[in-house]
Amino acid sequence: MQRKAYVSGIAALLAALLAGCTGGSDDGGGTDDANPDGGSAVTQTAEPGRYRTLPEPCRVDEDTLDSLLPGIPQIADEEQREKAYAGEATLTFDNDRKIGCRWQVPSATATNHLFVDLERVVSYDNAVSDDDQAQQLFAARQAEADLPAPTTSAPSEAPSSPSGSPSGKPSASSSASSASASPSGSSSPSPSATPTGLQPRVLDDLGDEAFLDDELSSAGSTAKQRTVTVVFRTSNVIVTVKYEEQAATVGMVPDSEEMQDRARKLASQLDDSLAG
Repeated sequence: MQRKAYVSGIAALLAALLAGCTGGSDDGGGTDDANPDGGSAVTQTAEPGRYRTLPEPCRVDEDTLDSLLPGIPQIADEEQREKAYAGEATLTFDNDRKIGCRWQVPSATATNHLFVDLERVVSYDNAVSDDDQAQQLFAARQAEADLPAPTTSAPSEAPSSPSGSPSGKPSASSSASSASASPSGSSSPSPSATPTGLQPRVLDDLGDEAFLDDELSSAGSTAKQRTVTVVFRTSNVIVTVKYEEQAATVGMVPDSEEMQDRARKLASQLDDSLAG
């Protein structure tokens, strides 16, 4: 009789436990991951960027490369010329995140370097979108470039001197006229002779945001080297075009306007390739 009483007691205990679990559910108790309004908890994730892949950076048409690298058409050997057109891809661990290509070609008058870099920015913060992360990175690069503040020229009220300027020195306009009349590649008095309109600046006709940097420096003792850099952002992709020219003849200065025009045209083509 004691064994039957023991078994009956266990059965009663199990029945009580089951009734307690059922009762908790009937009392309207919610699950741990339920929101007060009855919906399940959902983690909000920022929007991904527009681009998931990158275009081939070395695929630049030959006409554009002929303009940027005038030494290529001067290469007599066909195999070497084709190799120069092909460029050299930069080493990368992930072609969907960062790729690049570079060219270096000498000519009779100068040596030209061209570098193209594309970076697809990905945010690892759920609260920050890929576009926002790319925007922050672009802003840091623009700040590092330290672009001069935009300037506006006001008309002078001082009487003009016989030479056409108050100080008796050639005016900026007369200097520009004489420079434009001189043969292409003629020496410039100093880096400050770059016209105001060609100074490093923000560009408003490229991508979502863009800027251009232009630097003239001495390479070696007297030879001048100019570096034009165009950086732009389209959604979560940041593109950099770096174009350099070093004159082969002492006293020659690479032309700022010509180099900027070439670099901007290539940047525009890269922007179109992303859009396409």
